[in-house]
Amino acid sequence: MSNKYAEDYTLEELMAVAAAREIKDKEIVFAGTGLPMLGVMLAQHFHAPKCVIIFEAGTIDSKLAHLPMSVGDGRVMRQASTASGLFEIFATVLQAGHVDVGFLSGAQIDKFGNINTTCIGNYYHPKVRFSGSGGSGDIACLAKRTIIIARHEKRRLPKKVDYITSPGWIDGPDGRKKAGLKWGGPSSIITTMGILRFNDETKEAYLSSFHTGLTAQSVKENTGFELDISKAIETEKPTKEEIHILREVVDPEHIFLKQK
Repeated sequence: MSNKYAEDYTLEELMAVAAAREIKDKEIVFAGTGLPMLGVMLAQHFHAPKCVIIFEAGTIDSKLAHLPMSVGDGRVMRQASTASGLFEIFATVLQAGHVDVGFLSGAQIDKFGNINTTCIGNYYHPKVRFSGSGGSGDIACLAKRTIIIARHEKRRLPKKVDYITSPGWIDGPDGRKKAGLKWGGPSSIITTMGILRFNDETKEAYLSSFHTGLTAQSVKENTGFELDISKAIETEKPTKEEIHILREVVDPEHIFLKQK
């Protein structure tokens, strides 16, 4: 293993690095609180200096000096090109097709990347009722691609979600087209155990990589749907430089990263 890679890092740092690596330079990124913020700020400071951050509260192209505690934190306003409101962000930026990447999460995510944040069980008599979509449904429909971040558990990754709050590939390759969605769809699911991507032909999730210390089989055993692990390799470790930027530049106050 090259000495450029770090050996001392947390799972949260590994996931933040994985999220950052999904972002390309000059892309417009719709980022939420927590790991998405860490990922997009790391990308800006490392390999994608010209990527543009958008926050739901109404700011576009923020020049962040400090990690915000939420999308409504006043720090997201620093040197922003636009400081408007939620309506303008969703109507004039997202709906117009300008967002390249949107980060999402949820209580359930199925093999087609559909997300449930509405309820567990029957909609009218649920076992658990969640808060609903917020802006996630809009991002899932209108971003050019989405990246999902989730805890990897069987119950969270079922074969079929109990309710589709935010559509992924819906039921396969033609699912979005039949639903009237002209672009978009999930490209990856970054979990606490590995990274899942989607088959180009079937649009079903497969295991792309498993995190250090795990095996492809252990990831499969903790997944609620049949998971293809034939292409899986170990997730690339964070580099020393990426970890340094995360700890010393992005989140030196340890707002989201646990202190080692």
